[in-house]
Amino acid sequence: MKINLDIFHAYDIRGIYPDQINEELGYKTAQAYAKFINPKNVVLGRDVRESGPVIFEAVKKGLLDHGVDVIDIGVVTTDMLYFTVANYGYDGGIIISASHNPREFNGLKLVKKSAVPISGDSGVYDIRDLVLNDYQYQAKNKGEIIRKDVLEDYLARCLSLINISKIKPFKVVVNGMFGPAVQNLLKANLPIQLSLLNENPDGSFPKGAPDPLLEENRIETVEFIKKEKADLGAAWDADADRFFLFDETGRWIPGYYLTAFLGEYYSKAYPGAKIIHDPRLTWAIIDKVKSNGGVPFINKAGHSFIKERMRKEDATFGGEMSGHYYFKNYFYCDNGLIPFLVLLQIISESGKKVSELFDEYFEKYPISGEMNFDLASMDLAEPIFKRIQEKYAEAKIYLIDGLSVEFPDWRANIRSSNTQPLIRLNVEAKSSELVGQKVRELSELIRQ
Repeated sequence: MKINLDIFHAYDIRGIYPDQINEELGYKTAQAYAKFINPKNVVLGRDVRESGPVIFEAVKKGLLDHGVDVIDIGVVTTDMLYFTVANYGYDGGIIISASHNPREFNGLKLVKKSAVPISGDSGVYDIRDLVLNDYQYQAKNKGEIIRKDVLEDYLARCLSLINISKIKPFKVVVNGMFGPAVQNLLKANLPIQLSLLNENPDGSFPKGAPDPLLEENRIETVEFIKKEKADLGAAWDADADRFFLFDETGRWIPGYYLTAFLGEYYSKAYPGAKIIHDPRLTWAIIDKVKSNGGVPFINKAGHSFIKERMRKEDATFGGEMSGHYYFKNYFYCDNGLIPFLVLLQIISESGKKVSELFDEYFEKYPISGEMNFDLASMDLAEPIFKRIQEKYAEAKIYLIDGLSVEFPDWRANIRSSNTQPLIRLNVEAKSSELVGQKVRELSELIRQ
């Protein structure tokens, strides 16, 4: 088969089925992965996509042929795969998933022992090269299949991080985006009243891309919160490793504010706690963490880069505005259920409405929301960065992830997409008016 190199990304392998990702590529990737990490056993799971079962079987065969035992955990959330690898001490893991992408996509996310991700910096491209060179191996002794149900242990681990007796009987709207998140949540037996949306797994994703970050995908949740007169709302993407919060009015709480809010919580709970965050938006996080005794660290965005820094710093908590939240007590990995559980306890103990807890963020830390600019070619990105850097030569300049320019009253981050010909822009300022002004200025510079 002709292999499209664009499917090998910094964080995973992802493309359209069957043209870019198919059974043959799944088999070859499994063989190359087995060669690269030399495991005795590998955990294998998948999301609910329609193309999942056939790719799952191909990947399983590739591992078994290589002499690797396969721990089959079936249809799971991505964070359940991380749990299985790290909690039981397996040598590695593969989940067949395209996360929040539309139904025609699929992919593979790869981890090593302890659920350490294999990224562009740590092996994805080595595995790609083995695939390109048509690496194949047939072991004399094939691997064995071991089927394992991990849900009970997974839920127990997540629930161990809160005091469930403190949670009040809130009415909560939950949107599972046709992934397994809500079905798992129902088995957690929380003392809350759940109003369900898109709770049954369906890999055809009948309402479009299973991504709560898309504004059009939030409308349904917002309307249902108002109709049900709920205390809060929650949503997850299809593989449930990202979490999204809504207050009782239906207002969406950006991941930036949620990272700052949880960063404050963990800084208070663990004096001196190290908190990792991405550079797209920073002021609220730095203010809240520092003022409560924590130590903030800015790091390049992306789950593999954040996890690496979490381990290096022995950080307590990490967050990204994309909805990924990382926990030291969860093997330094991201988890979509834990932030929901922790928030239920915080809100219960506060005695306040969710809106009252977050009003300050909207008022004190105005933001633009992430804006995307299409490029004809990624070759155009560098001249854009140069123009912006020249325009704001007096700013503090940071190159941690793309280009960040910072003045006392506003800052912006401009970065290239890892997967598409896009420039992404985020602006924060001391006032909403200044946010708007700087968005117009920067948009003009990007479009020149």
